[in-house]
Amino acid sequence: MQINSFDELGNALSFLQCVLVARRSKINPEHITWAQYDVLELLRIRGPLVPSVISDALGSSRSSTSKILRMLKDKQLIQQTEGQQDRREQTTAITNKGQEFLAGASQSRNEAAEIAASILTKGEQAIFAELCHKVAAALQDK
Repeated sequence: MQINSFDELGNALSFLQCVLVARRSKINPEHITWAQYDVLELLRIRGPLVPSVISDALGSSRSSTSKILRMLKDKQLIQQTEGQQDRREQTTAITNKGQEFLAGASQSRNEAAEIAASILTKGEQAIFAELCHKVAAALQDK
C-alpha cells in the first residue's frame, strides 16, 4: 500500500510537533502549560497588565485566566499588586524567575533555529518560515 501525500503531510506535521514538544519538555522543569506560557509571553511583550486585559488578549474566560494566574503565582513566575485606580483589580507582572524561564525558552528556540539554519539553504529557510506562518495562521482560524 502506497502512502499518499496527504498522509505524508500529516505524518510530517505530527513528527515535527512531537520533536518540538520533546525539546520544550527538556527546558521546562516548572512544567509550564501552553496557556501559562502564553500569559508569560504576553506579559513579556506588553508589560504589566490587569487580568481582564490578559483574558481579552488571549481569548480566554476570566475564570480560566484567574486559574492560570494563580498557578503562575504559586510557581513565583508572576507577582500581583493592587491597582492604582481600583484596588480590587490586580496588576500582574513577570518576576525575575519568570524572566529567567522565558530566557531559557528563548535560548531553546534560538538553538532550534540554528540547527534548522545549518541544514537549510537561505532560500529553504525563507520558504520554511513562510510555510510555517501560513499553516499556523490557517490552524488559528479553525
